[in-house]
Amino acid sequence: MKKRLFSGIQPSGDVHIGNYLGAIKNWVNLIDNYDCIFCIVDYHAITVDYDPVDMQKRITNAVAVNVAAGLNPERCIIFVQSHVPEHTELAWILNTITPMGHLERMTQFKEKAQQHAANINAGLFNYPVLQSADILLYKAEVVPVGADQVQHIELAREVARKFNMCYGNVFPEPHVILSSAPRIMGLDAKTKMSKSLNNYISLVEPPESIWKKLSVAVTDENRKRRIDPGNPEICNIFALHKHFSTQEQIEWSAKGCRTAGIGCLECKKVLSDNIVKELTPIREKAEKLLNDKDYVLNVLQTGAKKCREIATQTMAEVRAKLGLR
Repeated sequence: MKKRLFSGIQPSGDVHIGNYLGAIKNWVNLIDNYDCIFCIVDYHAITVDYDPVDMQKRITNAVAVNVAAGLNPERCIIFVQSHVPEHTELAWILNTITPMGHLERMTQFKEKAQQHAANINAGLFNYPVLQSADILLYKAEVVPVGADQVQHIELAREVARKFNMCYGNVFPEPHVILSSAPRIMGLDAKTKMSKSLNNYISLVEPPESIWKKLSVAVTDENRKRRIDPGNPEICNIFALHKHFSTQEQIEWSAKGCRTAGIGCLECKKVLSDNIVKELTPIREKAEKLLNDKDYVLNVLQTGAKKCREIATQTMAEVRAKLGLR
């Protein structure tokens, strides 16, 4: 039997190329080798301020774009977290065995608390416990994540180990799979690509918008003029070339940067054309899916039904171990 894989994506707005390179592309490559479950984690998305009116639209968009990018529902499960109530039931149970000190050390909580200083809530603090429940509920053995989530998966391992020691074996300890692009920087070249920081390119971005954003994106600051040589390894545009361009184009970009043989706008234009070429089929398919809401609804209903079957069985084991039968 294939090992089970679980991963999730927040319905927090546009799915961008950071999500695509750091997560979705990796997921697509893993489908054939694992029993894959992919979750739209809407409960995680409500730990920060959001507009409830837009939530269903954001969920639908996330599903459509992920399917368009290659997550074929006939080869994997796609569902919405809140459609399977066992997630929050298991999260409460895991809260009772998770030390406060472990949560206080979570780097992402500290970062989120700074970004959302007006709304530092208990959900934001307990976020990693719910994430552990998401994974352990399906007894997932592998979890593909970006580098910023590794600490959370380590916590899930510790929680699984502690539950098994206290009450008896139920959960396998999940292991991390890092993508080949674990951290994609934003167009400002200072912070991770993020919807909230508006430093991203969406997977459904029109070609003219892609070029508009790239044309003003930050490059090697040493290249103030075209004749100034630069260092491609510290240039964010060159980093993106590595993911969207051919080997010949990557070498052309590196050489041109070092020798001042090409200007930054030339380099950006080639990158823009390559991004447009790769994203256009995704954008077109996503648009078709968004016009077929019945299809999207059926994908989610089918996924939730399959996950409820797994989750119900897991929770029966958990309750039995806890003496809650």
